[in-house]
Formats: sequence, C-alpha cells, structure tokens
Amino acid sequence: MQLNSVQSICILRLSAIGDVCHAVAAVQAIQRVHPNAKITWVIGKVEAMLLGGLPGVDFVIFDKKQGKQAFKTLRAQLKGQKFDVLLNMQVAFRAGLASRCIKAKVKLGFDKARSKELHSLFINKRIEPKSEPHVLEGFMQFAQQLGVTDFTPHWQLPLSDSDHQKAVELVGDEGEPLLIISPAASKAVRNWLPERYAQVADHAIKQGFKVAITGGPTEMEKALAEQISEHCQAEVLNLVGKTSLKELTCVLGLATVVLAPDTGPAHMAVTQGTPVIGLYAHSNPKRTGPYLYQDYVVEVYNQAVIEQHGKPATQLPWGVRAKGELMDRISTDAVIAMFDKVVREHRL
Repeated sequence: MQLNSVQSICILRLSAIGDVCHAVAAVQAIQRVHPNAKITWVIGKVEAMLLGGLPGVDFVIFDKKQGKQAFKTLRAQLKGQKFDVLLNMQVAFRAGLASRCIKAKVKLGFDKARSKELHSLFINKRIEPKSEPHVLEGFMQFAQQLGVTDFTPHWQLPLSDSDHQKAVELVGDEGEPLLIISPAASKAVRNWLPERYAQVADHAIKQGFKVAITGGPTEMEKALAEQISEHCQAEVLNLVGKTSLKELTCVLGLATVVLAPDTGPAHMAVTQGTPVIGLYAHSNPKRTGPYLYQDYVVEVYNQAVIEQHGKPATQLPWGVRAKGELMDRISTDAVIAMFDKVVREHRL
C-alpha cells in the first residue's frame, strides 16, 4: 500500500520522556501532511502524563508495571481495530511484544543497523539506513515514509493556562533572567557533582540570574537538590517534587537557560525553545543531545570512548556507550565558559 495515503496510524513509542518529546515532533509533522488521519499512540503511563491531551491523538496507555496483564489490556483496548500502518519507533523487546497486540497492514520499523532485541521479527517494512542519526532524525524517517518532506521540528504540547500559572507562581515573573538546573538523570552515574552545579549557580547569580533546581519526587532527586543548595553561597529556589510534568515543562519554558545532564527535562526544554547546556559523558550527544542546542553540549564522551575502545566513536557502532564514573571529568570551568557563551550569543 502507499503510505502517503493512510487513514489510520498507530504510533508505538512507550518511553522515555526525552524520546517521546522527539517523537512528538515527528507525529505533528505527520499531522500536517495527513490532517484527517486517525492517530492512536500506544505510550507509557508516565509519558502520557506529559502528552495527555495532545491535539488529534488518542492515547492508549501501556503500564509496564502490570507485567503480562499489560499486554492483555492492550489487546482488549485495541480489539476490532486494524490500522493502515503501525510506526514501531522502539526496538526494546517489550515494545516488540506489544506490537503483536496491534493489528496493522504495514508494521514499519528501524533499518537493520538500528535493530536489536529481535526488533526485526515484529516488523514487515523498514525505514532507510542513515549515517549517525540523532534520535529525533530517526523518528522523522518514519514520518518521511508517510510523505513528510519538511523535517524541521515543531512542538505544540498540551499545556494549559493553569499549568503556565503554576509555573509563574513558582519562579516569579519579575523579568530577571532565570537559570534552571535539572540535575538528575535516570541513573545516578550520569549525574554531575552537586558542588559543581553549585559553583555554576553562584556564577549565574553574580551575573544577575535567579536560579532554580527542578526535578521529580524521588529520594535521589530530593537529596541531590539539597546537596546543591547546601554548597551554594547564595539562595536558590528548590522546586524538586513541586510540579507535574506539564507544569515542569512550563517552568522550563520560562527559563532563560537550562543546565542538565542526559535527562528528559533537557528535551522538554528544547520543545519550549529554551537553550540547554547538556552535560554528556556516557552517551553520544550527537545521538541524544538537546536537538536544537547541540553546540552547547559540554562532553567528555568522545575521549572516554577512545580510552575504552581504542577507536573514536565514528569508527564504532552508532550509539555505543562509555562506561564507569565519568561525570567528574566535566570541569566547572568548562560549564561556566559554556554558560557565558550562551548568555553572550543570546544576549541574555
């Protein structure tokens, strides 16, 4: 069948926050080309908290914590539906099993180089191979198969007036520049040192910035925020655990600049057009860095890969990770220099 004439589309991308932010850009590019197509998105429970209410998209929540029951629930929710095309945007084996619960004439997946965890068994058509693609660019290749030719990412997230109002209440609206530090990644090994975050915060405050720390309600995030605050010479706002994902997105939208490691809020900030200074040691920033602001990444990844593999990343399988305790290699001076560069280039 011709994919540029589809009427019903199923998106399969369960996680994670950063990846679904990338996927939104592709989905909304598809909507511009196929405004009348019915779009259903099978998505994770947490990720749906951010994207719920996205215009023109019906969400089916897949709660992985339910184990085998999650697949039975998914099959029941989609009973009687058959899509023109399934865009299987996730290579994880769990997503592959989920795809078996979805009836579609075409099941489009990744090329062989990007396939793993038996992904190839669950698809019948592939996107084209691409040299060193960013995750967002990979998702746009799915959109390309459906006739999309403009791959410039645009985001319209479902953020309400109350979400915006809560953000303003939390950070104020006095007009001074705002640095948001979103310090916690999903794995502690990818977190930068709290005393170094504090040194950057103090530098920003001396430049006239207000500084706020954001994050979720986990004990790790709360502890990290407290450690940063204790090391700061000046007062900073601690907003950890005080926002929903949508409210956090609005806070990030109010920021002048965001400082974060490889974590979801970095990509949430990109959707709001806020410059992001990304701190990268374990994953390739060319693949997973803040898409519009990759020039602002401070990274030690490439050197770590050479040390661990004896070759540069360009000569290794795309997406190879560096291992170990690496974040302490990112110096405070390098991050402050990048902060000053962002301030200078954006005339903040």
